[in-house]
Amino acid sequence: MEHPPFMGPSNGMRIRGVSLYYLPIETRMPLKFGTEVLTEVVVARARLWVSNAQGEMHEGWGETPLSVQWTWPGTLPNQERLQAMQSFCHMLAEEWLKVEESGDALELGWQFQEHRLKPLWEHFNRSQRQGLEPMPWLAGLICLSLFDIALHDAFGHCNHLPTYECYSPQHLSHDLSRYLQRAPSFADSPFTETFPADFLLKAAPRTLVAWHLVGGLDPLEAEDLTGNEPEDGHPILLKDWIQRDQLQCLKIKLRGNDAEWDYDRCIRVGQISIHHGVRWLTADFNCTVTDPDYVNLILDRLRDSHPRIYGMLLYVEQPFPYELAEHPIDVHSVSARKPLYLDESAHDWKWVARGRELGWSGVALKTCKTQTGALLSACWAKAHGMGLMVQDLTNPMLAQIPHVQLAARVGTIMGVETNAMQFYPDASGPEATVHPGLYQRKGGCLELSTLEGPGLGYRLEDIQRQLPEPALDFRP
Repeated sequence: MEHPPFMGPSNGMRIRGVSLYYLPIETRMPLKFGTEVLTEVVVARARLWVSNAQGEMHEGWGETPLSVQWTWPGTLPNQERLQAMQSFCHMLAEEWLKVEESGDALELGWQFQEHRLKPLWEHFNRSQRQGLEPMPWLAGLICLSLFDIALHDAFGHCNHLPTYECYSPQHLSHDLSRYLQRAPSFADSPFTETFPADFLLKAAPRTLVAWHLVGGLDPLEAEDLTGNEPEDGHPILLKDWIQRDQLQCLKIKLRGNDAEWDYDRCIRVGQISIHHGVRWLTADFNCTVTDPDYVNLILDRLRDSHPRIYGMLLYVEQPFPYELAEHPIDVHSVSARKPLYLDESAHDWKWVARGRELGWSGVALKTCKTQTGALLSACWAKAHGMGLMVQDLTNPMLAQIPHVQLAARVGTIMGVETNAMQFYPDASGPEATVHPGLYQRKGGCLELSTLEGPGLGYRLEDIQRQLPEPALDFRP
C-alpha cells in the first residue's frame, strides 16, 4: 500500500533579495589538479534576503571557491573559464530573484536544481558559449552552491535555530519521498515519513580528524626543494606539516597516467607516514584513469611489497573520469580491494545510485555541489549502505564552515579533508579570530565548539571582514 506524501508545516520562506561578491586569493604553494595547477582562485560569496511566514526579514550567506582547474579541466585559458563561471553566477543571482514560491530550504533548493538550473545552464552554453567549449555541469553546480548554502543558512535564521536542527518534520514541508527513490532491489517504502534528520548525527562532535592533502607538486623531503618555496613561517616539507599539526591522516594526490610515479609516490608518502606516526592514507588518482587494472595493479603491488602501507589505505578516491554516463566503467574489481569513493561524478543522488550499480562503495560529499544536493546524496547513500566522506575544495573563509558542519553531521568514514591552511593560510584571518579551531589543526584535528547560534553558525556579527563592493546587489 502506498502512503500519501508527508505534508508538514509550510514555513513560507520567500526570496526577497540577493547580493554577489568576489574575493580573489593567491596560493602560497601551487596545487595540482590532474593536468592543471592552481595558483590563485576567486571565492564567490552570496547573501540572500528572505522573509518567513511571520513576515520577518532574515539574511543567509554562502561562499564557494570558483576552482576552475578542478571543476572545468581543459585547455582553455584559466581566465576565460573563470569569467564564464562568474557570468553564470550573475545569471543565477538574477534567477533567484524570479523565484516566487515559498517553502523550506530543502524544497526551494531542490526545486531550483530540478526546474531552473538545467534550462539556465543550457541557455548559457547556447548563448554565451556558442562555438566555444561549453561550461560543464559540475561548474554550474559550483556556481549555484553559494546561493544554495545561503538559502540553508537563511532557513535556520528564519526558524531561530541552527540549520541542522531544521531538517526534521517540525520544519520541513515534505518527507524524503518527494526528493528520493530507493534502488529497485529494496522492497521497503521509498523514504516515506523519513527526513534528513533520520540520517544525521543528533549532535555534532566537538572535534573532527583532519586530512592533510599531499599535492603532486608538494616537496616531501629536502631533495625535492627547488629554492622557490615561500619563507612565511609555515611548513614546507611533509614531515614538518606532520609534526607541527600532529597529523593522523594524509591524502595522496596521484597522476593517474604514470603508474611508476604513482606507485613510488605512495611508497614515499607511506614511509614518511610510518616514521612520523601517521595512521591513515587515501589515494586520489585525479580522474585520469580509464582502466580499473591501472589501480588494481598499484594496489596489488603495495599489498605484496609494502603490506603496512597498503593496510593504511583507508579508501581510494575517484580514479575514473567525471561523467558516468560517458564512462560507465565497472569498478567492482577495485572496490573488492579497497573502498572506492565517488567524488567528481557524484553530481546528485541519482549519479550516486548509478555509481553504486557500477561498484562504487561510497561517496565523497562536497558543499560546493550545493548543500541541498549533499544532504540528499548523504541520505540516499546511507539508506543503501554506502560510506561517506566530506572532501575539501580548499575552502577558506566562510566556505570552511558549512564544509565542516556537513562532515560533523553526516558521519564520515574518518573526519574531514581540510587544506586551505596549507595553500592560503593567511586568507581566513578575520574568520580565524572568531573560530580559531577551524583554521588551524591541533592534535591532528579541527575544533568546532565556536560554531553556535542560528543558521550555519558563522557568527558574522563577530567576524570583522571588509567585503569589496558587490558585483550585483538587489536589496529588498
